[in-house]
Amino acid sequence: MYGRRFYKAAPAHILGSPRYRCFSSKVYEPLRILFCGSDQFSVTSLQALQSERKASNGRIASIDVVCRPPKLTRRYLKNLREVPIATAARNLRLPLHEIDTFTGWTPPISPNLIVAVSFGLLIPSRITLDAKYGGLNVHPSLLPEFSGPAPLHHTLLEGRKTTGVTLQTLHPTQFDKGKIIAQTPYPGIEHEAETVEELRDLTAPLGAELLVNSLRNASFVAPVQEVGWCGPDQSSTRFKKASKIGPEDRHIDWASWSADEILRCQRVIGPLWNFAEFLVQNKSGERRGTTRLIWEHGFRLLQEKCHIFPAIGQPIIVGLSKTTKKVYVRTCDGQVLVPNHIKIEGGATTAGFNAIRARGLAPIPSRDNDLNVEGTL
Repeated sequence: MYGRRFYKAAPAHILGSPRYRCFSSKVYEPLRILFCGSDQFSVTSLQALQSERKASNGRIASIDVVCRPPKLTRRYLKNLREVPIATAARNLRLPLHEIDTFTGWTPPISPNLIVAVSFGLLIPSRITLDAKYGGLNVHPSLLPEFSGPAPLHHTLLEGRKTTGVTLQTLHPTQFDKGKIIAQTPYPGIEHEAETVEELRDLTAPLGAELLVNSLRNASFVAPVQEVGWCGPDQSSTRFKKASKIGPEDRHIDWASWSADEILRCQRVIGPLWNFAEFLVQNKSGERRGTTRLIWEHGFRLLQEKCHIFPAIGQPIIVGLSKTTKKVYVRTCDGQVLVPNHIKIEGGATTAGFNAIRARGLAPIPSRDNDLNVEGTL
């Protein structure tokens, strides 16, 4: 599969236009690629295609890039941030088209191959079917496992220690339902990644390699041979989906999440949050309510043993002096997590014990020796 050389099938004056073939006997015209991408994962594939274009002696005639337009971000929506693929396209001096929808939009070129990598929009069938060689998609999982928009996140959240990349054709009406034409051999490669960035940096070059090798061996040219590890007789319902990460995925369930699960979620999709009851005393008496605690800077696992028995998920303050004050939160598996900074919804991020005391979320300790590392929890 690797290192196959192409040669011209016949002189241009005989065929009318250059065509290329590999040892598989498949022939294709010079490629006019419409590349649809967004994030850093897609940048690696675009850079690989551009390098292949320069080295391929005409196999790739052109590359046009499509992405979403810049969006206003940060507080008060003051900053305009463009997606990484837009910056990469400009650096590579490739034509760039920024669109929010395909409705009413027609490619200025007539592409004969569509490539989508971490794009997020379904490319309409009028474009994919009009392209002579259809479309290809690079997906960072061993499909059909973790189909969906967030495969890297869910691979880590599930604690999977193996991963892989899939090259599939673009389905005209559904995401991740195309034919698998190249894939990391099952069960994938082992990894030690703990963050999305680490896993992305591992899988992005693998995906780019699958994509470029597909152009070299013409596996995208019909008839396409499906080579996925999962046979058609296996039910797709047994595989996990990689749905979009939302606020509810960051909502800590203290009753069922272990300390390891909380720390893992913190690394992958943090900051986490949960609801908590508060008590405020004023001239009119006591008032109880519910607020949202945002664990802005996450937690660390308490390594020392202690004799404090807080209720599960209930933050308490331990210690009196500024140097010893800490907030402890007990998990359902008996571990204790120590947050650094906490944000109460609607307020500023502050030291954990200040945030907790301000809302009456924990009792004020009466003695400095509440912190005892010689007992057991």
